[in-house]
Amino acid sequence: MIDRDEVFMSGNHEVIWEKYCGFLDLSLQEFMELQQDLLSQQIEQVSDSPLGKLIMKGQRPTPAEFRSTVPLTTYQDYKPYLSERNEDVLAEKPFCWMRTSGRGGEPKWVPWTWQGYQVVLNHVMTILLLASARRKGDVNIRPDTRAIANMPPRPYTVGHLAFGAVQRFGLQIVPPLELAETMEFRDRIRQGFKMALRTGIDIAFSIASVLVKLGEGLSQESKGAQLSKSFLHPAVLFRLGRAKVRAMAEKRTILPKDLWTPKGILCGGTDASIYKEKVAHYWGSTPHEHFGCTEAGIPATQTWNKKWMTFIPTLAFYEFIPEEEWLKSRNDKNYQPKTVLLDEVKVDMRYELVITQFYGMPLLRYRMGDLIKIVSLADDETGVKLPQMVFQSRIDDIIDIGGFPRLDEKTIWQAINNIGLDYEDWSARKEYDKSEPILRLYLELKQDMSSKQVEQLIHDQLKSISSDYDDMDKMLQIQPVRVVLLPRGSFKHYMEERQKAGADLAHLKPHHMNASDSEIKDLLYLSR
Repeated sequence: MIDRDEVFMSGNHEVIWEKYCGFLDLSLQEFMELQQDLLSQQIEQVSDSPLGKLIMKGQRPTPAEFRSTVPLTTYQDYKPYLSERNEDVLAEKPFCWMRTSGRGGEPKWVPWTWQGYQVVLNHVMTILLLASARRKGDVNIRPDTRAIANMPPRPYTVGHLAFGAVQRFGLQIVPPLELAETMEFRDRIRQGFKMALRTGIDIAFSIASVLVKLGEGLSQESKGAQLSKSFLHPAVLFRLGRAKVRAMAEKRTILPKDLWTPKGILCGGTDASIYKEKVAHYWGSTPHEHFGCTEAGIPATQTWNKKWMTFIPTLAFYEFIPEEEWLKSRNDKNYQPKTVLLDEVKVDMRYELVITQFYGMPLLRYRMGDLIKIVSLADDETGVKLPQMVFQSRIDDIIDIGGFPRLDEKTIWQAINNIGLDYEDWSARKEYDKSEPILRLYLELKQDMSSKQVEQLIHDQLKSISSDYDDMDKMLQIQPVRVVLLPRGSFKHYMEERQKAGADLAHLKPHHMNASDSEIKDLLYLSR
């Protein structure tokens, strides 16, 4: 059982903000000193453990020697031990094991110590406070805050964190987590919003695309929907009546923002920035983005201005592999790329993130496989003096056309979104047409259009978004986009078949980027 957080329960806004958001006042030097101190403690904690000795080759380096002594690692270095959840090789007995879906359907298991889990729960409150704040020091989260959370259950990371947040901060999540864990994902979403018509919502935590689809669905249904018995509760009738009045006053259909006025909307994932404007349109509030992962919890978050993300210093030691270095390592598997630290990063440069966990957890110099971009060395608008970043993509999801433009998921998604056509979903990958590299896009539209028209629209958008793509067009005068338009219902049929086969929640759809031959083959077959 996790104890209630006394600082949060005190209701002292100044103390609450300082505990959970005080890192935003650090100078870059103070940030680096804190990182070095925690790294020193981590080396002492893990160096005598069997797994620590294996990774560090029996040495006990100082923080200054750490990067030159300890090799970079991937999950394959830990897989023989962590995939079996072998606790005997760890420095400390885990409080829990969290899993991530991994790539290709093979899960990753990561042990979290009690201290690490407590720190990441602090970070959960950090993003709740920042998502709902209008300015620095503005505390709008209280015990009994009502939150709707569309998230995977335990043992996924967000499931573990949701249970911890309920116990520690007294959050009320709908539907209740014990009930939600017994339901399919779609049923959980439906039941959550059905209950929220009675209870209301203070916080919405969801994938951005889910919020958009809910907004679209509600807008369509409100045109001629009949009230079911579940809507006859007085609180629901009042909420629906008020929403109808608001919508009629603006001469439009009912939107989620007519039913609920959340203090904050939290979105993670690549699609958060892509759908930002649509989420704001349907829900009446700009979504707050954070960078979350199983290996490092919540390494970075936006502040109250919902602009860029700032790294949080207290859960992992950060290193950054410059783009040219990870390209060398991709072409030469034996090459050990060089890293820089946060006080050495440069604006407009992309980096692969490397972390070393703190608090006795096992991952050391671990290559996350996540590509981030540094957009500024500070945020003058908020007064934050730390480098600002945005999430770009997974490094294994890069599509390069003839070694010229390197397109990530976010860029392609933005191009599709910008053409203004209604679509269900998409999958893109690099293929070859008579030995020439092309970008093949498998796209399900909700309206009629020719593939040639869509190809030109996507091509034009990529030119406007990516300077490298535009340079390729000018220099080589090629148009590498090829679009396969799928019949309506194709992705739905694919998901249904994957669900019948018992696929993991994260693998119900084909990958957006570089889907496998079997994924595309199944998608095309089921599209018939």
